[in-house]
Amino acid sequence: MIKNLLVREHRFLHRPLSLASRLILLAAAAALVAAVFLPLWKIHLVAPQYREGLALNIYAHKLVGGNGGQDLHEINTLNHYIGMKPIAQADFVEMTWLPFALGAFALLALRAVFIGRMQSLVDLVVLFVYFTTFSLINFYVRLYNYGHELDPRAPMTIEPFMPVMFGSQKIANFIQTSLPQSGALCLGLVPLLIVFAMWCSRHETLPEQ
Repeated sequence: MIKNLLVREHRFLHRPLSLASRLILLAAAAALVAAVFLPLWKIHLVAPQYREGLALNIYAHKLVGGNGGQDLHEINTLNHYIGMKPIAQADFVEMTWLPFALGAFALLALRAVFIGRMQSLVDLVVLFVYFTTFSLINFYVRLYNYGHELDPRAPMTIEPFMPVMFGSQKIANFIQTSLPQSGALCLGLVPLLIVFAMWCSRHETLPEQ
């Protein structure tokens, strides 16, 4: 029984990829490259005094405030009043390596295209799931720290809070909305494309020895 399992595993991992699977992998590599340049996340704040809202777009390599960058200045001014530390790109160390990590995954996808074996797809999807999980946990922890490490000497005292990661919530007289953007959607497509590429090669057979 164990021998049969090992044989089936060997055949699965060494199964060649079809042309359709290789083309799908090229699309996955393109999605990874696009995610470097597209916004990953957007945080939007609306209040009576800011009816048009304040926007902060998060990219893999930079933070971009709305209104030509002025919104980030306004957000940090508001953060000062409640004792929250300012949002500064220099504090986001991951932005120095995240674009390279996405580029590395794109190269791994291209490598899988040329190697043309199912094992390359399994390795790629497992690594990418680990990477995505780590990135989301890191984002959650960063939001938690921003909302809980408040300066008690701030002009305005509020209870520590957890900024919402998905959806909307009310903070004082502000409505905060946090949602993934086109770059994150591209990244979400990557594992789906890899699994689809695996499915397209499910009937491929090993060449005769």
